[in-house]
Amino acid sequence: MFHLAWFTNPRAHGWTAEGADRWAGNDIYPDRWQTLDFLKDMARQLEGAGFDFIMIEDHVVLSNDKQNLEPRVDPMIVMSVLSQVTQRLGIIGTFSSSFYPPFLLARQINSVDHVSRGRAGWNVVTSSEDWAAQAFGRDKQPPHDQRYEIADEMLDLVKQLWDAWEPDPWEMSAETGRYVDPTKFREFKFDGQYHKSIGPLNVTRSPQGRPAICQAGSSPAGRDFAAKHSDVILCSTFGQNSVQALKDFRDDIRARMVAHGRDPDEAKVMFLISPVVGDTEEAAQARYQEIVGATPNILAQRLGRLTLHTDLDWSKFDLDGPFPDIDPATATQGFQGMIASLKAFSRGKTLRQTLAEQETTSLKLIGTPDQVADQMQAAIEEIGGDGFLMHARPLTRRYIAEILDGLVPILQRRGLVRRDYSETTLRGHLKEF
Repeated sequence: MFHLAWFTNPRAHGWTAEGADRWAGNDIYPDRWQTLDFLKDMARQLEGAGFDFIMIEDHVVLSNDKQNLEPRVDPMIVMSVLSQVTQRLGIIGTFSSSFYPPFLLARQINSVDHVSRGRAGWNVVTSSEDWAAQAFGRDKQPPHDQRYEIADEMLDLVKQLWDAWEPDPWEMSAETGRYVDPTKFREFKFDGQYHKSIGPLNVTRSPQGRPAICQAGSSPAGRDFAAKHSDVILCSTFGQNSVQALKDFRDDIRARMVAHGRDPDEAKVMFLISPVVGDTEEAAQARYQEIVGATPNILAQRLGRLTLHTDLDWSKFDLDGPFPDIDPATATQGFQGMIASLKAFSRGKTLRQTLAEQETTSLKLIGTPDQVADQMQAAIEEIGGDGFLMHARPLTRRYIAEILDGLVPILQRRGLVRRDYSETTLRGHLKEF
């Protein structure tokens, strides 16, 4: 069996570089997405299909590309709201280790874990954009690897804050007048290179022990950080469409986990995919071309996103020349793993061709529901595990139905994914198989 989850954003889901998708309906309007009506409906459907979790991606500031402005809703609010319309679905929010004080973030995520009865998680990002730093009163972000050093220390502190309470601290004694037992928590001082704090939190221990940790770094520093701390590790090869590349990534993560003294089965490696299904293979291929067609607007958007994530001006490169021969480790302090993947994928292609075929996914899955199920099953058998993280842009109610009502029941009938939950917490879902 393998795990299924969904990756999305609290933004105008059906909007594209070409305007509204033809199946977006009224969900492009702010009274549907900003009020979270769309995501509430979606979360209920994911729970009905037995998904492990929904992950809410985020950027803390607007892009500096005026053609790619994406207003959003804060993921902490999204997590709290979704926790109240679901009972079993895990809910992971994205928060930057660069801008949240560790005590505050540890307290907030632990609070969401309580109100969700043990279903909260934190997707750790370090944020590369200097204009994000400026929004928080700083001049610029630290270098790439130093950001991971800061995040590593922050995780050490946050884990101590989460672990400072014993699981059952309640005294609730009329005789003493005490609500909690003062011997059931640990006081401490943390004095690190980057962070200082005292503990414990004034929020008791997480219902699942600790909220789950998720991470998606693909650079060497990012992989090592994920191997040390994460319960869920996300992988995208940005369109390489190679099962072997996914197997190599998972094998590398598992080896790094062993080097950190961890059991490699403690973390699930989830591969980002965007299946396109249709009544026939031809219909699915036609829809795929409709979604990813390299129009001038789409190419401009992809250039803008590369600029956003890498802090390099990609508009200066010749679209019809070869992919730029740049060293990710020295050319940018941003998404080094993204550039490395695109560079590997671009062999023999121009920059235009690379961008035209570039996707945020790992495998190209196109066909009827049965054909896509065959491809997913074969991939997991070769890779060895652990599951898939669905992602779609544009995201529409029709697409959700195609996956949850078309593809997932086939996977369930084959015994590849769960039909029903046997656990109640996010950690329980991840450890189930």
